[in-house]
Amino acid sequence: MLGKIFGWTSGATLGTLFTIAKRGELIGEDEFGNRYYQSRDTTSYDGRRRRWVTYNGYADASKVSPDWHGWLHYTLDEPPTVAPLARQRWELDHVPNLTGTPMAWKPQGSLAADGKRPAATGDYEAWSPE
Repeated sequence: MLGKIFGWTSGATLGTLFTIAKRGELIGEDEFGNRYYQSRDTTSYDGRRRRWVTYNGYADASKVSPDWHGWLHYTLDEPPTVAPLARQRWELDHVPNLTGTPMAWKPQGSLAADGKRPAATGDYEAWSPE
């Protein structure tokens, strides 16, 4: 119960769940388990229906795929469940930002990468005070 009250980083809080029950209409769900909603009424200042996402797990905006991002920001009128974006053959699957996780990229020579540094080359000269 306390997790739902104070746990805004891991899913919807009680206030969000109340708003969803009162005003929200489920539009769809993506491959990460995030759920997308739209208000039943026009409550925004410009007459558009409000759109929002509840994250599955930790709240991280990079977990929203490009097609759902376009719908959330009114770039696309129809959600990806109705009119999916055409994928180009060169496009890769969407991957959330992995920075700060154990799966983050660690370049060669990084202190976080296996603890091994490449050998110094001959172009380095140590500084010494005169």
